[in-house]
Amino acid sequence: MPPRPRQWQSQLIQLLRRRLDRQEPGGQDVLIHAGPGAGKTLGALLGYQALAADGRIARFVVFTHRSSIASQWRQAACRLGLELRDWDPASPWPLSAGSTVAGPRDALRDGPGNSPRNGPREGPREGPRDGPAASQGLLLTYQAASRNLAVLQEHLASAELGAWMAIADEVHHLGLDPEEPEASAWGQTFSSLTAGASLRLGLTGTPFRADKLGFCSARRIQVEEAGERVELIAPDLSVEPRQLIAAGDVRPLEFRFQDGWIDHGRQEGTNPELERSPLSAEGRESWRARNLRRAIRLGDASSIALRVLLNARKRLELVRRHHPGAGGIVIARDIAHARSLGLLLVEQGDQVLLVHSQDPEAASRLADFQNGRADWLVSIDMASEGFDAPRLRVVAYLTTVVTRSRFVQAITRAVRIDGERSQLESVPRHPSYVFAPADPLLIQYARNWSISEPYLLRSRPGPAEAVAAQGWGRAPGLPLEAMAEGAGELIRLRGPQLPSFLLQP
Repeated sequence: MPPRPRQWQSQLIQLLRRRLDRQEPGGQDVLIHAGPGAGKTLGALLGYQALAADGRIARFVVFTHRSSIASQWRQAACRLGLELRDWDPASPWPLSAGSTVAGPRDALRDGPGNSPRNGPREGPREGPRDGPAASQGLLLTYQAASRNLAVLQEHLASAELGAWMAIADEVHHLGLDPEEPEASAWGQTFSSLTAGASLRLGLTGTPFRADKLGFCSARRIQVEEAGERVELIAPDLSVEPRQLIAAGDVRPLEFRFQDGWIDHGRQEGTNPELERSPLSAEGRESWRARNLRRAIRLGDASSIALRVLLNARKRLELVRRHHPGAGGIVIARDIAHARSLGLLLVEQGDQVLLVHSQDPEAASRLADFQNGRADWLVSIDMASEGFDAPRLRVVAYLTTVVTRSRFVQAITRAVRIDGERSQLESVPRHPSYVFAPADPLLIQYARNWSISEPYLLRSRPGPAEAVAAQGWGRAPGLPLEAMAEGAGELIRLRGPQLPSFLLQP
């Protein structure tokens, strides 16, 4: 008997059915927020499959923000017996009359695999059982859609296409700015191309934007906060990481923040003595940013970056005692920084792969890491959203990028668990580990990474004000003044949320 979809995936199918019945403006938009490892890709395809079996939707179009993620969509479609092809502007969509699609009973379970209570995993289906082969799905990137807008508009307006469903992967990339349409070209393109879609399903693991803009497939709700009317984006269905952790679908995260002092020299002509700033307790935003820039440098006298990297390496060795194929990732600031970090690991005897956007071999290097051909992956913004590597167990975050979305995207690469490991580990799963400098903003993000917070479309305090409002000072039990060296104690944070000593009012 084939395994059943997860509970939230079944809820999604029913939600899509109800939304098709609505005849109101914006009723075709559905926003799903689900953490990494939840099975968003398979959930969306199961939704299409169920609607196709009902005879209500004929085809679907998947939009992604990176071509490197396309292979994961194709693999998931193959598992369900769906035909998903890359869009070629030189060729029309290969339609086939009378074709059928696999029904929802043929669906396979996504994510970490099937636990004993769900039965064994079945192999991938070759395609629909009946009828000639047909391209039920179309796959393209947001950038390709923008470049071929006119051709796609004609293509998607074809009566031959029938009722269709648009799927936007990591939909928060599709920002909408009514005052500056050119600044949000991807969002404008998607809105234009999908105006005739019967359903528009947006998927995201981080349902917010640093610029506070709205985005596609997200309905805005008027709410009252502190006596003020504001707009709120609320997902139609939210699956939080802490729920997935409790169910054993993903791993919990444990954080190791390296604390210490940062020394700053005075400007020429002033007192030559050094100015020292405590890394975790610095409340001045300009100093906080300066501290982090110094802390991630291997050559800085504080040795914080070196401690972060060596402690991460030591932890990976411990993890490998019970997970021999485990690997680690280092998030670096730029190419030169990444090379320095990678060389240090190589000197320790590790096999290292470096990936960055300027490397034409980046996709193959990511695949090599996924297949276990290196101990460490050193990356500059190439292993975030959509990157699936269940062997990843340790993250070393050594970059100056401190937006919540980028931090959460990076650390949650380490929460996935594959089918083989899920059979060997009890629930809750063995944790993965995050190592980073004790930057106040990163600590703040770690505290609530597993909680879905409201996304309000209005201005909020800047980072400096936000830190001050949280009451950041020297936390009890962390005697920073007693540290003789630049690199001090590790701040250990367990579980989905931080311990109570950091939750002071």
